[in-house]
Order: sequence, then structure tokens, then C-alpha cells
Amino acid sequence: MQHHTLRPFVGQTSSENGNNPQASVSEVMQYVARFSIYAPLRLLALMALCITTFTTTAYADHDGQVHDHDTNIAHSEQFLVTPANKSISIQTTSDTSAATSTSSGDAIQQFVAGDFSKRQAMLSDWPGSVESLDSLVEFIANDELYQGNGGQTYLLNKEDQLFTYPDKKETNDWPSDLSQITLTNALRSALIFGQAKVKLASDKPAQRLQAVEILADNIDQVDPAIIMIAAGNEDNAKVQKALTALQARIDFKNGDLPTQIAAVNLLADSDNPQVLVDIESALAADNLDASLEAALIDAESSVSRRIEISTWTGHIFTGMSTASILLLAALGLAITFGLLGVINMAHGELIMIGAYTTYMVQNFFQAYMPDMAGWYLLAAIPAAFLVSAVIGMIIERIVIRPLYGRELETLLATFGVSLILMQLVRMIFGAQNVEVSNVAWLSGAYQVSSSLVLPYNRIAIIGFTVIVVALLVYLLNKTRFGLFIRAVTQNRQMARAVGIPSARIDMMAFGLGSGLAGMAGCALAQVGNVGPDLGQTYIIDTFLVVVVGGVGQVWGAVLAALGLGVSGTVLEIGIGAVLAKIVLLVLVILFIQKRPQGLFALKGRFVE
Repeated sequence: MQHHTLRPFVGQTSSENGNNPQASVSEVMQYVARFSIYAPLRLLALMALCITTFTTTAYADHDGQVHDHDTNIAHSEQFLVTPANKSISIQTTSDTSAATSTSSGDAIQQFVAGDFSKRQAMLSDWPGSVESLDSLVEFIANDELYQGNGGQTYLLNKEDQLFTYPDKKETNDWPSDLSQITLTNALRSALIFGQAKVKLASDKPAQRLQAVEILADNIDQVDPAIIMIAAGNEDNAKVQKALTALQARIDFKNGDLPTQIAAVNLLADSDNPQVLVDIESALAADNLDASLEAALIDAESSVSRRIEISTWTGHIFTGMSTASILLLAALGLAITFGLLGVINMAHGELIMIGAYTTYMVQNFFQAYMPDMAGWYLLAAIPAAFLVSAVIGMIIERIVIRPLYGRELETLLATFGVSLILMQLVRMIFGAQNVEVSNVAWLSGAYQVSSSLVLPYNRIAIIGFTVIVVALLVYLLNKTRFGLFIRAVTQNRQMARAVGIPSARIDMMAFGLGSGLAGMAGCALAQVGNVGPDLGQTYIIDTFLVVVVGGVGQVWGAVLAALGLGVSGTVLEIGIGAVLAKIVLLVLVILFIQKRPQGLFALKGRFVE
């Protein structure tokens, strides 16, 4: 009777609390207690034990069936031709791995906690994302990945700051047995090809292109079958071209004579420096076939010419980015020098203030808005402009205005201001350089070809400079404030006579020029070091741009910055940085002797 009564009870418990066997056991015990007055105590205890075992087993079996069903659906295509028993075994291992991943952390934490065999297996079939594998490669390359007590993961940077992982919070609780994660040759090889395998399976063409580059760097260990399969499944033209070139390099190394000649003819269109090395090595060999030697000579000439074109294109791009920085720094000086006739030796320090403002904005975002830290640069640009503009207007009001018409005293006074500003920065921030990190969306580079890579931050600086120049031209030519600046620059007495407040225009124009210098500092912080001596590096080149371009002339400053930036970069390649500076100074002196007014002269009836 009791047995008949308990069967529906067990079924009801399994359906209502199917995911909570502990609740089912509790209800069973309560139900058994109701019959304690009808059955002996030992019999009831035995029944409770049997029912508990039955309920737990039923729940585990039910959960395993559901889980296996979901896994079979997810992996049906992968194991379509695998025997059923083998498929189930592999899927169970995959499920166990997924459960371990959830319970023991992300893939990097599992890698750190694992032994040699587990690490090798993980690298052969990485369970995490492509980004996590890239992070692992970066951590190991920078010697930052460490293991603590019990297998915990830590990051140790070059400043000996220890951070927990994955939250990356600094900690002072150093484990007693902190050890660095290093790789044996076998693990390093597994890491290389594991990274290539994961990237090659990515749905992003850029990731697949990186995989081809990784395989190309380890071409002697690449299985040609992998390249053939990848090329057959590839639908992106750029990746397909890279795979074809890689296959041609493999054929050239391992193929017969006709295959080698065909591969050399294909590689003749390449601009990869490694291809040129392979061709030169082949030409240095003895007893070359005449047809192969002729093909190699033609390919060497073609590849060398393409590499040279790419190299000079890169040099010109670097010169343009340098010219953009010089132009940003010189625009403000062109306005103040042209309007006031003041040689502002503190202009370089205003650039430095803009860079340090960028540093402060970055720290503010990291401390109070960490979720928005990747966008701090958008707030740093106006902040750098405002801070430098305010400081510039203060300098104009207190230092420069009482010395109008006294050029030598003004030069000495602004030089003293520059020394004061540098010392203040040293007192506040220290004499060492501070770190301004690149935002994520400006990190990396655009690869035009194998020998030409354009960094995103320099592309952004060029675009930013174009926008600033366009806005400045609009301000000077299409607004009332710009009209006043041009009027005071051309004829101060006549501008005063018609009611233009020249004193206010002087202060606002000086603030505008100082703000432009601050934005130049913000741009410089993305490509160079930020320190107290930052402004001294660019002040001379800035004055050269203004003098060559013409006092107060925006378009003259643009042309002068392009000329000095590109020519300076080209000369540095040929004769070195020091001699390049000397040659540029000599050329500028000769130019000024022939054309003292610069490229563009001021127009007006009376110019002071």
C-alpha cells in the first residue's frame, strides 16, 4: 500500500523539481515522516534511503540525456562521418572541457593552470576566442604571464607591478612561489600553429591574413595541404592572393624544375622582402638550370623594384605625418607672430602643456570612467585646446602686452616663461616621461603590401591636421573674428580707427594660437614621448615653418611644413639626422636671403 502510494509522489517530485534533487529529497523525507506512526522506524529509514538514491540517479540520468542531446545537435556536422560511439566519446570530452572552462576561468587561466600535455592540447585546439589567444601570445612575448599559488594567473609588468587576471587589478599580495610562464620549443611551435589555425578559421579577412603571415614566417614547417585547403575555401581576394604567394614559395622550395619556374614567375609580382631573400639565396647556389636562373634574375629585378617603391612610399608617408605635426605646431605661431610680431619662445611649452593635458584626461577616464577609457582622446582634444588657450591668454595679458614694440625684451621674457613652465611641470609630474597610451581604435596599422605598413595613429594625425586647417581657414575668412584678425594683422592703426578693439583681438588671437599648439601636443602624445622637454624638440622647426611660409600665412605654413617635413625625412635616410638638420638650416638661410618675406607675403597698404 505504501509502495503504491509513493510511486506517484516520486514522479511528481521529478517533474516539479527536475533541476533540484535536494528539494526532492527533502520532500520525500517529510512525506516519510507522516507514516512514522504506521511503520517501524528502521523500515522507514530504509525506504527513505532507497527513495533518495532513486531520485538522485533519475535526475542525473535525465540531465545527462538532455545535455547529450544538445551537444549532438551542436556537433552534428562535425562528426557526420564518425561512428556513433566515437562521436559520443568526443562530445563528452568537449562537454567536460566546456564545464571546466566555466568553473576554472577563461582559456588563459586554464593554460596557466595546466601541465605540459594540457597546454599542448589547448594550443592545438584553442578553446577561447581569437582575441584571448592574441593576448596570450602578447603576454608571453612581453614576459608578463606568471603563475601563483594554486595555479592562479598574474600579470607582472616592466615596472614590477603585479596584477590579478582577468580583472587586471593591481595587488600587493605577492604569492610566495610566483613563477613565470615560459614555453619550450615544442609549446612555442604549438602556439604558433595554434594561433594560425584559429585565425585561419575566423570569419574576419584581417584575421585570416594574419594567419597567412604567421605561416609564412614558419614556412619550413608548414604542411602544403593546409594551404591548399585554405585557398580552396577562401573567398576574399586579398587573402587568396596571400595564400597563392605562400603556396608559390613552398613550390619554389620543394617542387621540381617546371614547378619552380612557374612559382618564380608568380613570385615576380611580389614585394615581400623575404621573397627577395629566397631568390638571392637560390641565385647564389651552384649548377643552376639556365631557364631557372633567367627566371630568377627577372624576378629579382621585379621584386627589388617593387620593394623600393614601397619603401619610398613609406618614407614619404612618414614625412607627411611629421609635416602634419609641424603644421599643427606652426599654425598657432603663424597667427601670433603675424598678428603681434612677437617671437614667442614659450610656444613649445604650450605644446607640452597640451600633451600633459592629454595625460591628465587619460588618467581621469581610467580612474573615474574606466568603461569609457578607450575614448579619452575625444575629450582630450578640446581639453588640450582650452587649457593651452587659457594659459596663452594669461601670458599675453601679463607678460607680452606691456612689452609690445620691444622685440628683444619680448623674446627674453617669453624665454623666461618657457623655463618657468618646464620647471613647474617637473615639480608637478616629475622629470621622467609620462606614459600616454594609444587608444584601441588607433592601435595597429593598415598593411598596404608586404613591405608597406601605415600606422593608424599617423593616418589619424594627418586627417586631424586637414580638419584643423580647414576649420582655421573658415574661421579666418568667413567669420567676424577672422575678419578682425586679418584687419589688425594688415594695418593695426587703421583697424583701431574703424573701431576694432585691437587689444581684445590680440588676446583672443594669442589664445587661438596657443590652443592650436595644445592640440599639436595632444597629437604628439600619440606618437612620441611626453616629458618636460617636449616643446624644445619642435620649437626650432616650428619657427622655420613660419619663416619659410610667410608671416601670418596659413597656406604658406602648409607648404613650408610639407616641404620641411618630407625633405627632412628623406635627408635623414641618406645622411643621418644631424647632417640633415644642418643641410635644412643652410637651405632655409639661403632661401630667406633670396626671399625674406617667405613663400607668401602679406598684402596691405601698410604693414608694421
